[in-house]
Amino acid sequence: MKANSLYKQVVDKTAVYLGPAADLFITRQIVGHLDMAPEKLRTQDLAEIIKWIKPAIALLTDSPELVDKYIDSLEKLASQPRKAP
Repeated sequence: MKANSLYKQVVDKTAVYLGPAADLFITRQIVGHLDMAPEKLRTQDLAEIIKWIKPAIALLTDSPELVDKYIDSLEKLASQPRKAP
């Protein structure tokens, strides 16, 4: 997997909230809900995966503000222009 891949960026943002469990959490979300390899994640896939991530993260915390902050960081990532591989 490329060090600068979109997947890694999503994992890095998730690690702020889930620590070392972030990689496994995001991998399971992508494989389970998008039926694709994590390294194949594309910007256009983020909106769909965010729909699944938000309720899962909400189950792990009593802080709606924390969930909103995390989801906002993913939505900003989804809106950034990407370079073609």
